[in-house]
Amino acid sequence: MTTPDRTNRNGRITLGVKPNLAQFSLLVGVSALVGGMVGQERTVLPLLAEEEFGLTALTATLTFIAAFGVVKAATNFFAGTLSDRYGRKPVLVAGWLVGIPVPLLLIWAPTWGWVIVANVLLGINQGLTWSTTVIMKIDLAGPERRGFAMGINEAAGYGAVAVTALLTGAIAERWGLRPEPFLLGLAYAGLGLGLSALFVKETHGHAQHEASEHVSKQPRNDRLTNSEIFTLTSFREKALSAASQAGLVNNLNDGLAWGLFPIFFANDGMSVSRIGILAAIYPAVWGLGQLYTGGLSDRVGRKPLIAGGMFTQAAAIAWMAAVTGFWPWAFGAAALGAGTAMVYPTLLATIGDVAHPNWRARAVGIYRLWRDAGFAVGALLAGVLADLISIEAAIYTVAALTAVSGLIVIVRMYETHPTRDIAT
Repeated sequence: MTTPDRTNRNGRITLGVKPNLAQFSLLVGVSALVGGMVGQERTVLPLLAEEEFGLTALTATLTFIAAFGVVKAATNFFAGTLSDRYGRKPVLVAGWLVGIPVPLLLIWAPTWGWVIVANVLLGINQGLTWSTTVIMKIDLAGPERRGFAMGINEAAGYGAVAVTALLTGAIAERWGLRPEPFLLGLAYAGLGLGLSALFVKETHGHAQHEASEHVSKQPRNDRLTNSEIFTLTSFREKALSAASQAGLVNNLNDGLAWGLFPIFFANDGMSVSRIGILAAIYPAVWGLGQLYTGGLSDRVGRKPLIAGGMFTQAAAIAWMAAVTGFWPWAFGAAALGAGTAMVYPTLLATIGDVAHPNWRARAVGIYRLWRDAGFAVGALLAGVLADLISIEAAIYTVAALTAVSGLIVIVRMYETHPTRDIAT
């Protein structure tokens, strides 16, 4: 049985961040712990592949990201359906239970195959926990501050990715690549499980309340089958499908930054601690920037930020391949983070704008399926190109794909914010 939804003193459910501030703030903290689970790998694991497991082919090295991306993408799809069927909280708690073994496997892994298994579990953990915290914040915030809510959510998650990447780099420089850096992940998993099980409240009733007052713009838009929602989100509905492809390309970029950039920097002779700083700059700017860009999309609209963010990312990625040295790369990492901050919460807000509250959780899951499939596509594409040609060629190719994605947004997407009438 799920925990009842929080209501106001009159027993009525109220939408909005302020009326639900305590629960919203708790979920922000849980999102930070979810991000920290990924952050434990950002600096250390690509270096561990070479130094402890002797992997030299970059395609093989990036298999951990491919496994993570495929599993997380599939789990995202089921997380939305399960959260509609059983409630948000049980799915969140289940995700943390799956996450507990991840740092232990990374600590004790005798072969690279064990690392792959750990990342399969991490993909399930992230798909269940991150999807659910996103859905719960959308439930609580209501339509008017949805962009702001997604900015806060993603800022917490990717801020934690940055802090953890920085900390694990410093820890690895001082004590080695294993086991000390992964003890942070073990602490995150335990704390996340405890907070989710004991203090997080169910929010499904907030979505049902919004659905009761929602006026659909399309006939039969409130009751759709899973296959209809998949087709609509992926292909037929212009804004939803444009957001889905942009999300995929965005995480294709992240897979490149996660898997190849640390090796790219190490090939230049950079120390582990400096690689950790560079690995942290990108998600730090990404995370902090979303504190502003999420709310900005509520004021200026979704489409300008998404298109502009994709072009900013494309330029930043090309810059990373064209320059060398700590400070030029630091500038490029910051620019990449800024472009991602423009895009990331705004895409989620777009899905929330268009999808009916009765099937919004499933639409979020389908969007996140496409988005996180980008990890696998990026890892495989970057690995193959780096092995066949060079790391620089892989980086330039990803930059070009990102620019094309921005053009698709300009051509296909319309403005979705409910209180704006912006020409597209």
